[in-house]
Amino acid sequence: MDSATRPMQVGMVCGLGLGSRSACQTRDPKAFVTATGPISRKKTYELVAERLVAEIGERRLRPGDTLPTERQLTQEYRVGRSSIREALRMLESQGLIEPRGSGMFVVAEFRNPLNQSLSLLLSLDASNLRELYEMRMLIEGELAALAADRRTDEDLGRMLSAIQAMRDGLGSEQQYIDADVRFHLAIADATKNRLALHMMQALRDLFHRALSSVYHIPGSPETSLGQHQQILDAIAAGSPQEARQRMHEHLVRVEREIERTLAPSRRPAAEALGT
Repeated sequence: MDSATRPMQVGMVCGLGLGSRSACQTRDPKAFVTATGPISRKKTYELVAERLVAEIGERRLRPGDTLPTERQLTQEYRVGRSSIREALRMLESQGLIEPRGSGMFVVAEFRNPLNQSLSLLLSLDASNLRELYEMRMLIEGELAALAADRRTDEDLGRMLSAIQAMRDGLGSEQQYIDADVRFHLAIADATKNRLALHMMQALRDLFHRALSSVYHIPGSPETSLGQHQQILDAIAAGSPQEARQRMHEHLVRVEREIERTLAPSRRPAAEALGT
């Protein structure tokens, strides 16, 4: 056995030196006894892969972040380079990391199986828009309230950056809407609830399509910009009740404006039916 692999196999489990916890735990390396008998110990590369997955799952490594080099990981984990390479191959095959040349890897964008399902389920007609905003009222008000309790300075920075991008993009539909959606995703991220974030990410395409009609209403983008600032102010102040209220006010207004834009297209059909 390569002596370089011993520290990993003796069961010393420490956080990766990337802002993770420094506390270590000692575990029996040979077996984990259960009610049905021992479980074989895992291979070194599997333990390395588990460590990296934990870093990604706990968001210490985020999509787009560059992983440490093979040499850095070898020194950090005190294992052989072959184990590092095998672990990286495993994560790449699972779609968790992507190669960037010269032996470097970055964390891949999180894949969300809800995205395609919801896009197939909902087309943006009037009834589905109503359901979309009803759902947003149920969820996003509470997300804003949770964010007011749990947000970090980094979260506030992302929200502020999104608002600034909205302001800079007032003359560009794509830039403005991208920033608008990014603001709402930043709120979901600030709740520290991964399921909430995945749910919001699954609705991203629907948000884009709905907001496209609102963008062209005179004065609407500027109004949304001001309301987003009010939501951010409430979250920054740590006021869950006000954050919830400001989010509700924003969503109600946007829903009404979307319905008004759809109303003219529905009138000819109604008139043809004599209603």
